[in-house]
Amino acid sequence: MPRCLNRLSRYDWGMDALLEALAEWKPFNAIVVGDFMLDQLLKGAATRLSPDAPVPVLRVSEQQSQPGGAANLTLDLIALHGRVSVLGVTGSDHEAQILRDKLTESGVDCAGLVEDHSRPTTVKRNLIGLAQGRHAQKMFRVDFESDEPILGEVEQSLLNAFDAALKDADVVCIEDYNKGVCTPALCQAIIERSKAAGVPVLVDPAPIKDYAKYRGATAITPNRTEAELATGITAPEDAREAHREHLARTLLDTFELDTLVLTLDKQGALLAHRDDPSTVHVPTTAREVYDVTGAGDMMLAALAAARANGLDWVNATRFANAAAGLEVEIFGVAPIPIEKIHDDLLTQRTSELGRPRSLDEVLVQVRAARQSGQKIVFTNGCFDILHAGHVSLLQRCAALGDMLIIGLNDDHSVRELKGPERPVNNQNHRAYLLSALQCVDSVVLFHEQTPIRLIEAIKPDVLVKGGDYSPETVVGAEIVEASGGEVVILDLIDGLSTTGTIKKMRPRSQSS
Repeated sequence: MPRCLNRLSRYDWGMDALLEALAEWKPFNAIVVGDFMLDQLLKGAATRLSPDAPVPVLRVSEQQSQPGGAANLTLDLIALHGRVSVLGVTGSDHEAQILRDKLTESGVDCAGLVEDHSRPTTVKRNLIGLAQGRHAQKMFRVDFESDEPILGEVEQSLLNAFDAALKDADVVCIEDYNKGVCTPALCQAIIERSKAAGVPVLVDPAPIKDYAKYRGATAITPNRTEAELATGITAPEDAREAHREHLARTLLDTFELDTLVLTLDKQGALLAHRDDPSTVHVPTTAREVYDVTGAGDMMLAALAAARANGLDWVNATRFANAAAGLEVEIFGVAPIPIEKIHDDLLTQRTSELGRPRSLDEVLVQVRAARQSGQKIVFTNGCFDILHAGHVSLLQRCAALGDMLIIGLNDDHSVRELKGPERPVNNQNHRAYLLSALQCVDSVVLFHEQTPIRLIEAIKPDVLVKGGDYSPETVVGAEIVEASGGEVVILDLIDGLSTTGTIKKMRPRSQSS
């Protein structure tokens, strides 16, 4: 067995511990130190070339401004239920006010954002074009910035703000883009003061050759390329495992770090500790990568939030892998809410086990969907022998909203309704078949004769039953309508039923 896997037996590697921790997730206090930026997006059509040069012309139809750099990390932490104080530098320009307003709107304490009249607010202006109906593409970027180290009085102002925020902090994050804010003196002062207060410091390092300014941090999260740059170590591709371990051990020992999370893109992450010679490879789920922007910020935010919630390093890294993976599936940068990450991990877990979700797990999924403005559809039934009538009904149900949840009678309630010879297929097999349908998002069992308990908890936007019901006889209709939802009756396909299917399967002598 490779040495990098030896540590697995000493960690809770199962998903259950992580999911239990997420079910008991608590708000936390974080400090973010780093390079705060404003990302500007100029969007439009790019359908022609300029007549005076062989370059595309962007006809701008939409302008957006959003926090970037360390400011994006701040919003990521808020999406994970963090309360955040920030320490950074802006210019005294219009862009600084936009950035402050955006952060304040999100509930960020901006008292630690110091104005420096000698430099501009860092702005990344992205030109995004759409051509011939294809998806948007980044065409060009224009940067307004200074990477000069901040002045002594600015540095002291940041430290004063840090001291005021530290007394309530559960975790400190340093997000270094090498734009002059994270000076060696500032980083070392923050690390020393945090250690004295017993508060962990997690660092997303800049792509620089010397990590001395991060010496003594609790953890850093470089990617493979950054680690190679910082150590000067290169190795052939066929020595990957040994290469990664060598990188990790060199960084840990040289800079007196407690923990290193070496991110490896689709290969997950390598986790190493200075007081343990073994390392752990933490895999991740394969994703459709659309845009890697912001993945590093999301990784650091998720690690910090997980550690603030008491997760061990393996489960914190697994959680962070999931968060960063969801980030790369979207275009541009957007914070990934804790509910969406929780739902993603639940989906992985239920897929592994091939089982239905519990009601608590479904409610996580519902909260994530509602945060995205999605419409929840609910229907229920026994679905004993799945046939074309069922599939037609469920496809039409799904078309009424964005997420279809099925309440499935468990074996006991099917026997109560249909008699002692039913169900033909047990509840896990029925749930597995339903979950395999592309139109179905979740299956949850209920043991009562009606799904009223599920409907009361989920409060679907649309409640659907087949044409053998009328709106007045649908269980839970009044609950759904009282919360602003609607009840829909869909026609059934004549001649298709489970009872009819069973009759056809019996020998003729039995069915006569």
